Amino acid sequence: MPFFAAPVGIRVAGRPMVTARASSSGFPKDYSAVVRDAQEATQRAMQDGLRLLEVEFPVASLMAVQGDEEGANEMTKSSEYLRQYARAFLDVASSTRVFFPDVKELELQAGGVWADFPSINLDYLTKPSGLLDIGIDLSGYSPTSKIKPEERVFLAAYPSFDPRELVAVDKVWRHIQNDEEKTLVIFNAELCRLRSDYFPALFYPEMARLSKDLIPAIETVYYVHNFKGAGGGVLFRAYPGPWQVFLRLQDGGTVLVHEQEARPSLKEVSLDILPSTIRRFIQQKNRP
Repeated sequence: MPFFAAPVGIRVAGRPMVTARASSSGFPKDYSAVVRDAQEATQRAMQDGLRLLEVEFPVASLMAVQGDEEGANEMTKSSEYLRQYARAFLDVASSTRVFFPDVKELELQAGGVWADFPSINLDYLTKPSGLLDIGIDLSGYSPTSKIKPEERVFLAAYPSFDPRELVAVDKVWRHIQNDEEKTLVIFNAELCRLRSDYFPALFYPEMARLSKDLIPAIETVYYVHNFKGAGGGVLFRAYPGPWQVFLRLQDGGTVLVHEQEARPSLKEVSLDILPSTIRRFIQQKNRP
């Protein structure tokens, strides 16, 4: 039996009462809706003058979390969904550049699902080598060397495997940030790790810098993050809407239980909002 068989009033500790309601509030039912809604959210943000954007959603399934599938499979699926998403920029494809994580991934994708994408520019963020793995970079490569003055949209494709990929993303942004005609979209980068203590500052000083300098400047325009377990749920946002928390039902559906304008942390959702919602619903259900 689902946690919620019908709409009910839910009060989360310290927050106003909301009415649980079904997915018609905006949570996507399939990947066609995800891609379409992410495109629309991006276009609205760009129309509002926002230029450093984040899009993130799980690719194994809409109930999955990153890491549920083998890394190469997830990258392949991310590439496929990014290609669908990038069709929003068909009208400016010749002035759009996609940066894949590294040169090998570029070669793989350029000969795969991106082979017939019209006019778009494909490139890479990093050029790994044995020497680079121990901190020695003899190539002097920077992705900013590929950026042309006439280009307007830059897509950073799933830079989540190697921290140096995010450092390269930051270089791209710092290179274009003063040009109001240019937009950078960071796609499936798992930036929640920079928003938490995943990278110890002592060992990853560059990640610590990015968490202070880059992360606050990013507008998350489309986001799906699942929480598993008996009290599982979803943190969701589609710009310009509020941040929403959905409770996951046993039949796979969702019910909206909380909204707020400010972004909640993943810890707040998993340790406060979802558990409090479930406890209070059980208390209401057990009242005589």
